[in-house]
Amino acid sequence: MGEPGSSVRQAVPAELSSLVGRAAEVARVRALLATERLVTLTGPAGVGKTRIAVRAVRELCGGRGADVVWAGLSRLPDSGAASVAAELGAGLAGREVLLVLDGCEQLGERAGEHVGELLARLPGVRILATSQRILGVAGEALLAVAPLPLPTAPQDPAAPRPVSEVALSAAVRLYAQRARGADPRFALTEHNAGAVAALCRALDGIPGALELAAARARSHGPAEALRRLDADPLGFLAGGAGRAGGADALRLWRLAAPGERLLWQRLSVFAGSFDETSVAEVCGFGALPPPDAARTLRRLAPALLAEPGYAGRYRLPLIVRAYAARRLARDPHGDAATVRRRHHEHCRITAERAAQLWRSGAQLEARALALRELPELRRAMDPDSPAGPAGALEIAVSLWFLWSACGLVEEGRGHLEHALARHPAPRPARALWLAAWLVASFGEPQASDPLLVEAWTAAVQEGEDAVLAYLAHVRGTAALWRDRPAEAAGEFREALDLLPEEPEFGPGRQALEAARAMALAHTDPSALPFRPGPADGPDLWARSWNGYAQALLQRREGRPALARTWLLRSLETQFALGDRLGQALSVELLAQLEADLGRHELAARLLGAVSGHRPAVACAPRAERLLLLRMDPEAFRAAHAEGARTPLRELLPEL
Repeated sequence: MGEPGSSVRQAVPAELSSLVGRAAEVARVRALLATERLVTLTGPAGVGKTRIAVRAVRELCGGRGADVVWAGLSRLPDSGAASVAAELGAGLAGREVLLVLDGCEQLGERAGEHVGELLARLPGVRILATSQRILGVAGEALLAVAPLPLPTAPQDPAAPRPVSEVALSAAVRLYAQRARGADPRFALTEHNAGAVAALCRALDGIPGALELAAARARSHGPAEALRRLDADPLGFLAGGAGRAGGADALRLWRLAAPGERLLWQRLSVFAGSFDETSVAEVCGFGALPPPDAARTLRRLAPALLAEPGYAGRYRLPLIVRAYAARRLARDPHGDAATVRRRHHEHCRITAERAAQLWRSGAQLEARALALRELPELRRAMDPDSPAGPAGALEIAVSLWFLWSACGLVEEGRGHLEHALARHPAPRPARALWLAAWLVASFGEPQASDPLLVEAWTAAVQEGEDAVLAYLAHVRGTAALWRDRPAEAAGEFREALDLLPEEPEFGPGRQALEAARAMALAHTDPSALPFRPGPADGPDLWARSWNGYAQALLQRREGRPALARTWLLRSLETQFALGDRLGQALSVELLAQLEADLGRHELAARLLGAVSGHRPAVACAPRAERLLLLRMDPEAFRAAHAEGARTPLRELLPEL
């Protein structure tokens, strides 16, 4: 063993750089090797299996390596599995050693058989294997190696990221350390921390990909790397050398069985994560029927990225997805059109299911489903998708609650406006209504007028009574922004009169009743048919707005403590749903209550905490106008800025 040309060597590979964020994995490998004969590190290419194995073995052997045989299989010829197994069997007979088989996926479909034979023939040998496949040998102890922990995605991508917050992530620490090695001038700063965090997320926290990106820090920084990665992920990642450039991932493709390669190709249509059910629905057809697609996914799972927090859901590593997408586009059998059409239909059904959950009162579940599937839904809302602008708009309308009630208004407007611009006349009434509502609801009532006119004409022509009701609701919302609550109450009354008892899309009756209660609370509480409050009905979102209306009433009637109680209850729901506009209005009313009590600084901090939750074009809240009359302008600006730096939940205990 160890002669020229052999893949087997005695020496454990040297560690050419530090190991970042893997102490727990190294400790786990050492613990398993103390009791098990076969330990397999699984995970996608570049995730760090080899580095963990090197560190664990060196720690176990004190760096001597005298009782270790290391077999590096990454450059093994495709026909070399049998020869290397025979070489190992002959060279290790009668010895007690730790055999490291690095890159067992290169042994092909018979890898498990070869490893099992070695264990049977060599009773004194323990094996530590790294593989993108489970070997399937009896007694195999598995350790799945996950990507490095990533920084959380910010609610506002444009907001600067504090360096201390971003640097908590092991993925960021690895990138920054390697970037400094490539360019000593590199430093993680507030100017580049957001781009570094976004780059780490785009590269899935895979160390090999992060090191490749960091090696180019001298030629282009994280923002430029992110742009290049977005423009050409295959060129960016496959342009490097060795494992960091994705060589292992692409070789795994060549070694895969035909059905596995077919599934790799079809999986590239997914922009985010998938499970067995979605894979069977989208990828299970033709030469790979649904049961075979699900079984093949189970075999490929160790080479995929597990979706954190969702058992049984996976994503393709970026390099694999880019390569598979290229193969799918060039498929001579026409698979691309079929799989894309099936993917769009899957997304349409998913969006409608989420909408049904919302209507049934399972609103937190609806939100979770829509957010989990959002990468796929975004792809399906592209007007260039197989269903065209009409199909994109159908999905966008089903997800009305995600845009309006769950804080993604800007994204929703973008999808609608893009698809509407591509849709030939006449444009659908439902999509025009939703576009008008998102414009009017978030502080630009005058900009909604042309959409309202076009939507009314389309609704009459299409016989869409629900759209006519919702257009009255939009006019009422615009009247509220213009500070005309009496006019708003009349529009909301008309909306309720026109709305079918059980509309098949859009907000339910409770939401419209909550809007009317809010308008009447400003003008004529005696006209309310009920006393609104969070206990009314199963619609969580409507209940939060009812609570806001109740708070308006209590403040008007001189009971600030009760008003505060209602607002805090509403805020809990608004936090759960991600309703940023609801949070803004509730907190602005809280600020008015605090200003009434003379707690001006706290009121200003509260306003600062929600300053990014409402559109800049909207008029200043009443509380702000009040505080500017009562506070020194410099003191107001200082308190407001302090609130903008403070998470809203940290301010609420002060109430």
